[in-house]
Amino acid sequence: MDWRFCFEAAHSLPNVPEGHKCRRIHGHSYVVEVVVLDDSGCKRERVDEVVGLLAHRYLNDIEGLENPTAEHLCHWIWGRLATGTLKELRIFENADSVCIYRGE
Repeated sequence: MDWRFCFEAAHSLPNVPEGHKCRRIHGHSYVVEVVVLDDSGCKRERVDEVVGLLAHRYLNDIEGLENPTAEHLCHWIWGRLATGTLKELRIFENADSVCIYRGE
């Protein structure tokens, strides 16, 4: 079962070199795809709540996302959703940039 969620947010990446374009504040139209075996553990409503915590925010201000790379964002979301039925999480920053996470 695949669910798709979209949200808009801004961030900057403080750990990239000075002068790198991603060090400056910029925004993305994120797409989050959640793959679950079934909805007995991870509920669609819970994913919507977690994504709602990120929407229209400056991600760096959220505890645990001080360096909000796509990889850290996947880990942060996974940690709030993790159940035995959660199989995979995909986060797209744009059409060419995706992070796929399957847990530890």
